[in-house]
Amino acid sequence: MSRRFHPSTVGPETWEGYIFSDLEIRIKESTDLYGAVLWPSAMVLCHFLEANRDEYNLADRNVIELGAGTGLVTIVASLLGAKVTSTDLPDVLGNLQYNVARNTKGRCKYIPLVTELIWGQEVSQRFPCATHCFDYILAADVVYAHPYLSELMDTFDYLCQDNTQILWAMRFRLDPENSFVERFQQRFHLEELYNLPSLSIRLYRAWRKDKRSRNQREAAA
Repeated sequence: MSRRFHPSTVGPETWEGYIFSDLEIRIKESTDLYGAVLWPSAMVLCHFLEANRDEYNLADRNVIELGAGTGLVTIVASLLGAKVTSTDLPDVLGNLQYNVARNTKGRCKYIPLVTELIWGQEVSQRFPCATHCFDYILAADVVYAHPYLSELMDTFDYLCQDNTQILWAMRFRLDPENSFVERFQQRFHLEELYNLPSLSIRLYRAWRKDKRSRNQREAAA
C-alpha cells in the first residue's frame, strides 16, 4: 500500500496517522475495546476507495458503514464526498464519534452521522425503507468468531436494496469466515476485487441476487 501509517504520541494520547489526498487523518484507538482498534482490513478498503474513486464514485451517495470501529473508513468515504451513516455498538460510539468529528470537521461536504446499530435488533425501525436508501454498504473486518454472524447476515440482507452495492474487506482467520462467505453467496452475488495472501485479506463487491423489494423484506421482518 502506498498509504503510510505512523504511530505517534501527542502528550498522553496515542494515535495512528494516515495520509489521504494530502490530508492527515489522526485515529485514536482504544486497546480496551476490540471494536476500537484499527484493523488492516480497514486500511485495505480505504486504499481501494481512494485508488478506485472514479469507478466507485461516492460523491453525493448515501453510504452506511457497518462495524465502523475507529471510523477510518467512514472518514475516507466522507472525504470522498459521501453522505455517510457510521454505525457500531454503543460501547464503541464515544471513540468513533471523536475520531469522525476530529477528522471531518470543515473538510467534508456532508457531516457524517454516527449512530448505534446492533445487528439484527430493530434494524427496520432504525432504518425504515421509506426514509433510508443506501447506494453503498461498507464493511471491514466484521466477520470473525463472534456469536452474531446470523444477525450480521440479516442486517446485510435488510439494508441491501436492488441497486445497493456492498464493498466488504475481511481477514480470513478461522472456519467461521469461510462458512459465512458460503452462506453469504446464497443471498448475494460476490465478486473478488482484491486478494492479499500475505495479510489473509480479501476485498469483495456484492449485490443481492433476488429482486424482492425492501418493502417486502421489511414486512417479513
